[in-house]
Amino acid sequence: MVFADRTPASPAHLSRRAVVAALGAVASGALLGVTPAAVARAAAPGLDDPAKKEIAMKLVSSAENSSLDWKAQYKYIEDIGDGRGYTAGIIGFCSGTGDMLDLVELYTARKPGNVLARYLPALREVDGSDSHEGLDPNFPRDWRKAAQDTAFQQAQNDERDRVYFNPAVAQGKTDGLRALGQFAYYDALVMHGDGDDPTSFRNIRKRALRTAKPPAQGGDETAYLNAFLDARVWAMKQEEAHSDTSRVDTEQRVFLRKGNLDLNTPLDWKVYGDGYHIG
Repeated sequence: MVFADRTPASPAHLSRRAVVAALGAVASGALLGVTPAAVARAAAPGLDDPAKKEIAMKLVSSAENSSLDWKAQYKYIEDIGDGRGYTAGIIGFCSGTGDMLDLVELYTARKPGNVLARYLPALREVDGSDSHEGLDPNFPRDWRKAAQDTAFQQAQNDERDRVYFNPAVAQGKTDGLRALGQFAYYDALVMHGDGDDPTSFRNIRKRALRTAKPPAQGGDETAYLNAFLDARVWAMKQEEAHSDTSRVDTEQRVFLRKGNLDLNTPLDWKVYGDGYHIG
């Protein structure tokens, strides 16, 4: 295969070149021990491929908002009674966990005087609690108003990527996981965060590593993902608000049982008993 153009290489071209180079090296004996699975992982697009990322957004939205229309969730806000105060936006930013504060600070840095800027002192005060003090009664109304602003929508996208999506994909690639494994990491980060508590993403991963190794450490990808999902289910059951494990049992495990490690469409799954399809 010859790549004759001199334009900057796209990520897709880079992965193709990497695969061609790997295959050539194997043929010449320079990379003894390269497995077909390793070549497949190198060839497959990761979760950061635009089409795969769109799938990831829809999968999370099905669990978080019972809808595939994730872009309709910029305006979403309610207190779901999980001890985290208000939950809002495309990824469930919470007034009690700091990520909502970070989001509004970013929005205000980009657009001073926005409708949410007045709530920054209150968001700082309620961080770490489920309190609405200083937010009620108008914060939900003003959140929905801000959600009509493309600058606020972009801020939500950027904070989602910075805090959750990009770290999940990076760790997944480091562990040698394909799109499904990267998504499993992302979904866990969204729900559990990455703090020091036993149910955080990093400790879910550590729990999985006690019983299986990821591909980057010579392990079997399917076996490792089963161990990770087992650890994730354990973490979810530690908290009543997250005790319904269908986003693992009837979503991620469905894809895993089918061997769909690249999250290829069509996809069919259920969350909380509701069925979804991506063609």
